[in-house]
Amino acid sequence: MSDELRDQAPGEADGANPLLDTRGLPRFPEIRPEQVEPGIRALLAELERELQALEASAEPTWTGLVEPLERLNGRLEYSWGVLGHLLGVRNSDALRQAFETVQPEVVAFGLRLAQSPSLYRALVALREGDAWAGLDGPQRRVVESLERDARHAGVGLEGDARTRFNAIAQELAELSTRFSNHVLDATKAFALELDDPEDVAGLPENLRELAAQAARDAGNKAATAAEGPWRITLDAPSFVPFMEHARARARREELYRAYVTRASSGDWDNSPLIERILQLRREQAELLGYPDFAALSLADKMAPDVPAVRELLERLRVASLDAAQRDLEDLRGCAREAQAPEAEALALWDVAYWAERLREARFQYTEEELRPYFPFPRVLQGLFELAERLFAVRIRPADGEAPVWHPDVRFFRVEDADGASLAAFYLDPYSRPAEKRGGAWMDECVGRSRVLASEGQALRQPVAYLVCNQTPPVGDAPSLMSFSEVSTLFHEFGHGLQHMLTTVDYGLAAGIRNIEWDAVELPSQFMENWCYHRETVTRLSGHVTTGEPLPDALFEKLLAARTYRAGSDMLRQLYFALTDLELHEAFLAGGSDTAFDVQRRVAERTTVLPPLPEDRFLCSFGHIFAGGYAAGYYSYKWAEVLSADAFAAFEEAGLDDAQAVRETGLRYRETVLARGGGEAPMEVFRAFRGREPSPDALLRHSGLAE
Repeated sequence: MSDELRDQAPGEADGANPLLDTRGLPRFPEIRPEQVEPGIRALLAELERELQALEASAEPTWTGLVEPLERLNGRLEYSWGVLGHLLGVRNSDALRQAFETVQPEVVAFGLRLAQSPSLYRALVALREGDAWAGLDGPQRRVVESLERDARHAGVGLEGDARTRFNAIAQELAELSTRFSNHVLDATKAFALELDDPEDVAGLPENLRELAAQAARDAGNKAATAAEGPWRITLDAPSFVPFMEHARARARREELYRAYVTRASSGDWDNSPLIERILQLRREQAELLGYPDFAALSLADKMAPDVPAVRELLERLRVASLDAAQRDLEDLRGCAREAQAPEAEALALWDVAYWAERLREARFQYTEEELRPYFPFPRVLQGLFELAERLFAVRIRPADGEAPVWHPDVRFFRVEDADGASLAAFYLDPYSRPAEKRGGAWMDECVGRSRVLASEGQALRQPVAYLVCNQTPPVGDAPSLMSFSEVSTLFHEFGHGLQHMLTTVDYGLAAGIRNIEWDAVELPSQFMENWCYHRETVTRLSGHVTTGEPLPDALFEKLLAARTYRAGSDMLRQLYFALTDLELHEAFLAGGSDTAFDVQRRVAERTTVLPPLPEDRFLCSFGHIFAGGYAAGYYSYKWAEVLSADAFAAFEEAGLDDAQAVRETGLRYRETVLARGGGEAPMEVFRAFRGREPSPDALLRHSGLAE
């Protein structure tokens, strides 16, 4: 183990509450729900004493104010972050209850810290005083961000206004947690239990195996892929391929209706939570002097204002609408050729099925045909080799060097070309619908920091969580990944690289910290482009039986299909982004309209098949109601403009020129990946690209260029 990370190895189990041990990496196997309340309360009490001492002695200097603030924030974020992580990957009733019991106290302390008048005055004095001239650019960004965050946390409010603001913050935190738990519960509560072979006709062998395994896990010990019974769930590795391949149209309809009405009724009904969340967010924004929550959200993002966002989204909508309509007509034509009875009345549960049939006909391959070429170990090896080629880093397996929360979790260390330690990450790859929320994400375990380094260390190195929900292995075979799962892994790894390869030593601006939200998807979406680069695909593919890489003929078909249904895919994301924006800008909760009325109006402009009257996808839209994307879902498209333009730099340099790719990759590492939140994202992009971004590359990559 390297000297740099030695002190970040787990401490010895000394009987102390593991949640309070910040000496190293989290001691996951030792953390129990009953430790949460006493541990967090003891931590909060200690931090309150430290905060009071800082308020009494704060000096308007970097070392006298900002560094103590980083220490205060760092200790709470570590312990609370571990709990939040476990809630996402190892959810249980006991952990939920413990989390929800102390959450109000954590929120209250966060507000107490952010709203401290004496600390805010010290920040202002630092920015306006003599010490300001001695700060470098990243330090100034940190101070300015702390000031802005304090204002957005209500530091300027007094009396009843502050009391109300704090009550809103408490309620929003509680509603967000409930929303997320409802989605998890509703997803795992539904399953199609199938025993008629006709109901699974058309399903690929891989899905039959997965469905039989799910049935065995549910108690049908005799279930087999060939004989059934089969269990289909709303979890993505089950839901998506079933919708793409099941010939039983009635079963597709049943599954689709269940999916778009998740968490919209009974004990898990998120409908009232949505109305309340939107109402509270508007009130919160108005208390801070903003006309609506969208304006508040945009105040700390890269996009200058809501009109600028709408301008970009409208340009993309116009470019994709006709293409999406043609996509739908193509599906109808495919169904007609097959003499399918639904050809003239194609329904929403038919789209994925006929899209796959048309893909097979047009490009002469199936998604399932690709899976054997992408066994997970081979993909991982290819991904790591790409990181070495582009960014001159090496990734070394380090399983057993850190405690994990599940046996499937891997641990890796990241080293520079000369073997010097840089960072580490956990990888939790497989779906576990009983305890793990859906989707994929990257999060921070610990961030790079000089201030938070352990005794004897010069620097605390960053450690990331990378979490996916890909198809798990069945039996002794490795996980065989769909191409979209490969792309998702690359996406999350891109986030991880920005966290891990930062060179900023100030913890409040290192890695993904302090990066404007609508720029943070740049490195993740950038990495997805390499899934269409021939040399990269050759290295990351290897047939599970023969070891042969993906054949040229199949790769060419994959490449040709890259823009397949690009208009539909673009329009779907715009539908989500514009719905989010409308809800947070003009919508008034409690009026004659509901959030679902807003959704339907946006759908009139952004869908070619309108949603079902009973569609309640908002009830599972965790990005904006339980995540950080409120009035910010547009960020995916905003950042995709940046990421496509960034990849175009490699295209211009010559993707087949290894030296040019390495030079461009190192420049990308030294700018986009290294500078973190220490510089404004536009400045970072200009430093890499030499100019401001253009949407031309995105439209070209999508086949939608004018």
